[in-house]
Amino acid sequence: MGMIGAGWIAGEHMASIAALDGVELAAVADLDGERAGRLAAASGATAYDDWAAMLDRERLDAVAVCTPPMAHRDPCLAAVERGLGVYLEKPVARTREDARAIAEAVRSSGAVVAVGYQYRAIDFLPDLRAAVEDDALGLLTSSSVGATAGRPWFVTQAEGGGQVLERASHHIDLQCAIAGPVEWVQAAGARIDLAGADRPAASDIDDVLTLTLGFRSGAIGSVLVAWTSPELPSTYTLDVVSARSSVHVELDPGFTARGTVRGGEVALGLTMPPIRRGMERFLEAVRVGDPALVACGVSAADESLGVALACERSLASGGRVAVTG
Repeated sequence: MGMIGAGWIAGEHMASIAALDGVELAAVADLDGERAGRLAAASGATAYDDWAAMLDRERLDAVAVCTPPMAHRDPCLAAVERGLGVYLEKPVARTREDARAIAEAVRSSGAVVAVGYQYRAIDFLPDLRAAVEDDALGLLTSSSVGATAGRPWFVTQAEGGGQVLERASHHIDLQCAIAGPVEWVQAAGARIDLAGADRPAASDIDDVLTLTLGFRSGAIGSVLVAWTSPELPSTYTLDVVSARSSVHVELDPGFTARGTVRGGEVALGLTMPPIRRGMERFLEAVRVGDPALVACGVSAADESLGVALACERSLASGGRVAVTG
């Protein structure tokens, strides 16, 4: 396996790879050659400062693309063209045009491509879906509150950053996995500085956002995101309420679900951290050549991107925005 990008999330994926049998990290590429070298040294891999050179010189089965989303398209298309499996860090791209170019390449090639929406790889997600299947699902509420790293691409609009793609899209994707397609969105941001000293001077994104999702089924979803100082506690939760069920999910780091489902109490947990489970499922899909085995594919991630971009348009306009296909 090769790694394109050598930032924080690449290190997380390296830890997942090291914990799995039958996979070796052979090469790491990053525009910052020294950073690539540091990450590569941890596993005895070869370091490159050019991902195209890595793809040309190394004999790989798969790559993880861990660059900022504005730089996803070219390495992903090049890897797919070479017949490699691709683990593409979320979101699938920054623009719908790039996302559709990736989706078309994946469809025409039959390549195994996963997108890193790690909550799709929660062990109990099928049970959570089953709990509300054929029930009147009415409300989904997500909260993502806490500190986050001030990466350059995240903290400025010019770099393509912001809370919607960086944090809220995880919850958008998870809610869509449970409740189905979104028909419209309404978004608002607060004019309050919560990140404090953690906020770089160039940052121009909202610290606090609330997103309302109108699902085609008639259900309503909400996503609350707040970037706070590191001194404050973090919360990552999801509540799912249907006519006969109410389940509270604690996301990172606990990953448990408790509640009442059709008159009975439920308590669900994990056997493996979702980020590792997602990588495991991707590698198994590559081994057997079955794209259906990945936790989140390009098509689903493209739909989540469409919702996220509609939320950004709503933030800019202040009005309700329809989600287009």
